[in-house]
Order: sequence, then C-alpha cells, then structure tokens
Amino acid sequence: MRRTPRLVLAAVLLALATACTADPAPTTPAGGSEDPYLRGSGTLRVLAGSELADLRPILDEAREATGVTVQLTEIGTLDGIERVASGAAARDHDAIWFSSNRYLELHPDAGDKIGVDAKVANSPVVLGLRTSTAQRLGWDKNRPTWSEIAAAAGEGEFTYGMTSPATSNSGYSALVGVAAALAGTGRALTTDEITALTPRLQSFFTGHALTSGSSGWLADAYVHRQTAGVPLDGLINYESVLLSLNAGGRLSEPLTVIYPADGVVTADYPLTLLAGAGEQARANHAAIADFLRRPSTQAKIMERTHRRPAVTGISLASDFGPTDGGLVELPFPTRYEVANKLVSSFGDTLRKPARTIYLLDLSGSMRGNRLEGLQSALLGLSGADTSLSGELTRFNGREQVILVPFSTTVQEPRRFDVPSDDPRPTLDRIRADVQGFSANGDTAIYDALARGLELARDLDTADPGRFTSVVLLTDGERTVGRSLDAFRSLHAGLPATIRSVPVFTLLFGEGNVGEMTEIATLTGGRTFDARTGSLGAVFKEIRGYQ
Repeated sequence: MRRTPRLVLAAVLLALATACTADPAPTTPAGGSEDPYLRGSGTLRVLAGSELADLRPILDEAREATGVTVQLTEIGTLDGIERVASGAAARDHDAIWFSSNRYLELHPDAGDKIGVDAKVANSPVVLGLRTSTAQRLGWDKNRPTWSEIAAAAGEGEFTYGMTSPATSNSGYSALVGVAAALAGTGRALTTDEITALTPRLQSFFTGHALTSGSSGWLADAYVHRQTAGVPLDGLINYESVLLSLNAGGRLSEPLTVIYPADGVVTADYPLTLLAGAGEQARANHAAIADFLRRPSTQAKIMERTHRRPAVTGISLASDFGPTDGGLVELPFPTRYEVANKLVSSFGDTLRKPARTIYLLDLSGSMRGNRLEGLQSALLGLSGADTSLSGELTRFNGREQVILVPFSTTVQEPRRFDVPSDDPRPTLDRIRADVQGFSANGDTAIYDALARGLELARDLDTADPGRFTSVVLLTDGERTVGRSLDAFRSLHAGLPATIRSVPVFTLLFGEGNVGEMTEIATLTGGRTFDARTGSLGAVFKEIRGYQ
C-alpha cells in the first residue's frame, strides 16, 4: 500500500519521540501553545493490564483530539506475555499496554513480536506505612534501605500486603527490587544468588500478611481489613496507588510513603505497537502516543492518577517523594531463567505457605461439560498445564489444598499437603481424586460455605501461619440447606481473623450473580466471571489472590 504523507509524518514523529533512552520534553511553539494533534482513524485495539482502567477518561479525550478510539481489553500479566510470545495477541490486537515490558522482553519468543513503544508515565514500587508505624520506626524522617526493611519485617515490627509476583507486575517488581538490593552487587541477579538470598528473603516475607492478584484489589483489600478489625501496617505497591489511597478519603490513618534509600524498580507503562501491525494501526498508535506524551496530557495523568510524568520539564505535585535523581533504579534480571527462578522460588520457598479451600458444586446440573471443565481446571493446577502461566500458578510446595465437594450435603474435606522436595506423588493424588468426581443431587451452597469457613477456623487455630482463602464454584442457586440470611448470621459470629478470610466466587452457569457478589463483598473477596471462556483460565487468575 502506498503511504500517504500524513502517515509517513506520524511514523517519523513517533520514532523521534521514542528512539532515545532519555525522554526529552516535548517542544512547543514560541507562542507557548502545543502543535496540532496528529490524527488517525478508527480503533486502536490494545491488550492492557487492568491497572490502566483509570486512564479511560484520558483516552476519551484522546478520541476527541485524534479521531482514534482506544479499545482496551484487560488481561493478566502472564496470560498477556503468553499471547504476545505465541503470536496470538497480534491476531486481534494492534498494541499492548502493560505497566512494564521488562519481563516480556526476556521471553525467548517475544523479541520479534513487539515493535516501537512510547512510555506514558512512571510509578516506582515502594512501601506505604501507616503514619504511626512509620514514626515508630523512624522512617518518616530517615529513608531505610531494603535490608533494614527486611530486617524489621522479619522481627515482626510491621505487617504489609503485596501482590503476587506470579501474576502482578507490582509484586514482581517488589521481589526484584528487594532481592537486588539485598544482593548488593549493583548488577543483575544470578540464579545462584537467589538461592543464597533465600534466608534473608524468607525473613522479609515473614511480614507479608495480605496477597492479591492485582494492585488495585490489594488497595481495596487493605481498606477492608481495617474495617474488619484485622488491620495491616502497610502496603508494598505502586507509588500511584498509595498516593491515590491517601487522596481518596477511605483511610482512617494516612500512609507515609517510604522510598528505600538503595533503590526501587519503576513501572513506565509503555504503549507498545505489535510487530506486523498495519499502516493504519501504526498511524493510530503514533497519534495516541503523541497525545499521551504532550505536557498538557502528562499533567492531567499526574493529577488524576498520581503517576509521574514520562517526559521532563513538568513540575511534580507536592505529594510525590524524592526527585532530581533521588530514586536509584535497581537492576532488573537480564536472563529469562533468572526471572522465572525468582517467581517459582517465591511460591515454593519464600512466601508464607497457602491454604486453599475449594468448595465445589457437584450437583446434578454440573453433569457433562461443566464437570469436565472443573476437572480440567483442577488438573491444570496440579501440573497438567505446562504453559508459562500454568507453571507459575500450579499448586506450590508447602501449600495445603483442601477439596470440599457438595451437592445435597457437604462431603468430607479431602486435604492434600504439597511438599517442597517431591510434590509429584501428592499432585498425583489430587488428580486421581478430581478424576473421580461425579455429579448428582441438589445444591446446598450455604451449608458448604459454612463448612468451609468453620474448617478455616479450625485449621488456622492449629496452624496460623498461612494465607487462607476459599473458592466457591456453583452453577446454580441454593435448593436445600441453610439460607443466605443464616450464613450472614454465622459469618458475623466468627472470629475477626476468619471473617477476613476472602471468599472468591465464580459467576458460572445459572448461578445467582447478586448473591455471589454479596458473599464476595461480605468476606473481602471478589467475583470472577467464568460464564464465558474456560474455567481453567479463571482458576489460574484466582491463584494470584491465594
């Protein structure tokens, strides 16, 4: 196809805007006004991380200015990487937009799948502590190192929430940052160094008391824990999330943002064109990138989302921390196997072990494809799924997996303790149990929920040092057993630590959406939509919250 002058100009301007490693300030005419906007046409289809949803109002303004509608399709980090590396993303999308491309760029099959990018904003992953906790530790005046933070967490000086490195970039960035800082070499980690750092990282994760699959839900769960009477001292998250919490009026005590003195890992939100995108998609990408990187738009992004500008020459708002070189950037792994070693080590040896209780509807309506889908999902978590996301979301060493099938009555729990050294026999037992499922009978949803939380209470009393969560899968409404009202009463009488155990409900089949949403809200969990797509994908997504 013959290129028009406008499309050539758009491509040239984007190349000039993104070719340099240092982001120059966009130039403006002598009169002070910005240049006319680049124009595109139609839709730019973008595969994006969920945390970018807060930019939708900015993108609405971009549509008016450029003529380009940005269509965001949310996807998890691991699934996004797999789709890009396999080439599947390019079949129905023009670009990707994650908080960082660093992990993606290490994938051996991804290098030729991505093209030019335009960095849109910056947000370092840092520690936010309740002001009283920061003052007690003296960190409101003196910036600690990650080593000091790890030591204080290991000594029980504070507790914190952090997303899962297996499913969320903020958690992975935190893990990379603390590991690189503890290594103290000033260069990228090696696999041997990860092994040597295990005791110190285990000490750091002693204080990890809340996990999540996304940075936004982590913030919501932090607020819920305060109101549920099981408060945490802080969060490790994007600076933007912590500042948004302070500005949102939901906290009883504001967070003091701690910027570790030895460095951070920063998200830069690159809007990235996929290799092979058509001429119109390239023009649309150039127009949107130009709009997003303009000083006026950058100022709006900073004001509305609390992310730092990606271009120089814009004064930071007063609530941001160190500037002018005050934030050292820690080295990111340079080898794919090292990046994966960090994630697998986190699940198997570094973090507190998980206790996952699955309440599984095996009533008559689950016969056929629904039962087969459930079995396939659980078999995938037991090692049958050999994809990248399957490997990193499988049942971990030291994890306690409890299956509680129910129909007219609730069956006896089947408990499996997965060892770190040789998990295969235990995983084989899980698979054999799952393959023996059969479906018949009615649906005692709230009897199953009551049994699940009572089980959590008993197990937590005997072994309190775990992340406990409950997953409820049902394809219908309650037909027998206790009612939702009766479950509410039972839940209100549980100890605060058990009332804060999140229940993750799946919207599936003809299940009651309103009741599933209420259960998730009541317990501080969330709903996952399994009405379209595979149960396996949803079960893997839930793993980030367990």
